[in-house]
Amino acid sequence: MHKQVITVALALVTIVAFAMPAAAEEWRFDDVERVVAIADVHGAYTPMVKALKRAQVLDAGLAWSGGGAHLVIVGDLLDRGPDSRKAMDLLMRLEDEAAAAGGKVHVLIGNHEAMNLVGDLRYVSKGEYAAFADEELAEDRERWFAAYAEHRASGKDSPEGLRVRFEQRYPRGFFAHRRAFSSDGKYGKWLLTKPIVVVVNGTAFVHGGLSPMIAEIGLDGVNNKLQGEMAEYVRQLEVLFEAEALLPMDNFRDHPALLDEFKPSAQFTPPAEVQARIQSAIEAVKTLNESDLHSLQGPLWYRGNVVCSELVEEDKLDSVLQAIDATRVVIGHTPTPGRRVLERIDGKIIEIDTGMLSQYYGGSANVLSIDQSGVMVINQNRPEPVTPEPHPRRVGSRPVGTLTAHEIEVLLTTGEIDPDGPTQSGRDVVSVSDGTRSVSAVFTKRAARGFYPDVAAYRLDRLLELEMVPVAVVRELDGKDGSLQFEPENRINEFERQQQGSGGSAWCPLAEQWNAMFVFDALIYNEGRNGRNILYSLDLWQLMLNTHGKAFSTHKGVPRRLRDVPYHVGEAWKDALFALNNEVLQQVLGDVLDQKRLKALGARRDELLNSN
Repeated sequence: MHKQVITVALALVTIVAFAMPAAAEEWRFDDVERVVAIADVHGAYTPMVKALKRAQVLDAGLAWSGGGAHLVIVGDLLDRGPDSRKAMDLLMRLEDEAAAAGGKVHVLIGNHEAMNLVGDLRYVSKGEYAAFADEELAEDRERWFAAYAEHRASGKDSPEGLRVRFEQRYPRGFFAHRRAFSSDGKYGKWLLTKPIVVVVNGTAFVHGGLSPMIAEIGLDGVNNKLQGEMAEYVRQLEVLFEAEALLPMDNFRDHPALLDEFKPSAQFTPPAEVQARIQSAIEAVKTLNESDLHSLQGPLWYRGNVVCSELVEEDKLDSVLQAIDATRVVIGHTPTPGRRVLERIDGKIIEIDTGMLSQYYGGSANVLSIDQSGVMVINQNRPEPVTPEPHPRRVGSRPVGTLTAHEIEVLLTTGEIDPDGPTQSGRDVVSVSDGTRSVSAVFTKRAARGFYPDVAAYRLDRLLELEMVPVAVVRELDGKDGSLQFEPENRINEFERQQQGSGGSAWCPLAEQWNAMFVFDALIYNEGRNGRNILYSLDLWQLMLNTHGKAFSTHKGVPRRLRDVPYHVGEAWKDALFALNNEVLQQVLGDVLDQKRLKALGARRDELLNSN
């Protein structure tokens, strides 16, 4: 350890003042005349500005023109695009201008803000580093090259080769960027005062989603505890940088392992208080590296609001909304299908990440505007506002574009069938095409007169909004009456998942998806569920259910395979089951289930309504 490092570290022992998260009264706002929200800018400065002008919160000179409106940036200003710095500079100025006009700008922490602060720099673009190049100090660059050569070089490189690799990995502007995102840097100091969740006029705004964690720790826990852990991580990293226990180039994910291997230099022995401070920082960073802020179930990364079916997610969402006294949530983080602003669960969730960084996500900037007249969407290019669209049902990866469930139904019903497909485990796999688009499907011969179990399972899934059964339709093939069921691509079955030990990173936890499967199988008396017909889409780890030939028995109760399986019928399930009155069942399923099966289905519905 260098003598200079010891001196700096000694000075750090005395540091007690630092940026604090927002105060509690800054997390909730009522009686706001208009709320405008935008998410996931990702350095797309120009589209953001166009959309904010159309939303009339920016004038032609880029000054605040929103009066008493509140503008909410729902995280992820940073990464991937080149102009994050311009976006931050604009918003920093608008904060003062909006406040002077009686309005407010809320910049929320997204996962990419947190990543930049704690040193996860995987998605920082060359353009972002280039924006800091003119401010980079030559002595910084040389100091960290020397540290890199001493602590991170493999020993196989020549000095020239090591320099080339260093320059390639850490382009000009890298170290000025790191300074700017430090605890006392221009952007780090600013971001470390920002909250993670705000509630305006009863609408919650959060980057990833309202996970059950928020119900447990509340707004105070999110905006003080988790945000405070991030701020503390940044400060303790800076102690370790000065001691060269870690380097600014080290990735967040590697910090614990690197600290486990760290050994102080034998050349210099710092004072005891400095050694204690360094050791304390090591322990703090190793602990805070596991903060819930960085968890897939945390508010910056949670995607359950988007990918879990309504029957899985609604009860959890209602609990969180009640805990924070909100009626709906606006989220970013997950680019929407079709790159439109979407809503789901009766408008309780509004998704506004429309992929405005077009060269990366193929979308455009959309602003959500909420006032007394309702909820509207303002696009950067379209002159007229529109309302949010319903979140589309999407079970399984599609081979062509973004085929909707209805479009797949039409294709399976009217398309030309090529019967020369492969036979898989006794199933007839065919290709169905309309001349421009085609999908794979499985043909199943009719089980009995008036009985098409796969079609019945699909239609029942639609009624319940379970979103687990692939599209199925009644269809004839070579004179045989039966059904065609969409065969999703990019999937594995449960047996394969178990062999691989995968699925732990599922955006919607598998245990919660399995509970929904158990309730559904109890409703349809499915005796045939096994590891081959439990499928997962590998893009989202979404559970998919097919092959229902042994379902829809005339028995009451539950199948033997479920009698010892615990499952929970929550309020969302009960609401959906209650809506399945006998008239609805007859109308929707009367042509694919006979009367005895319909009657038994109704009886099992009633048993589930009275369960738990």
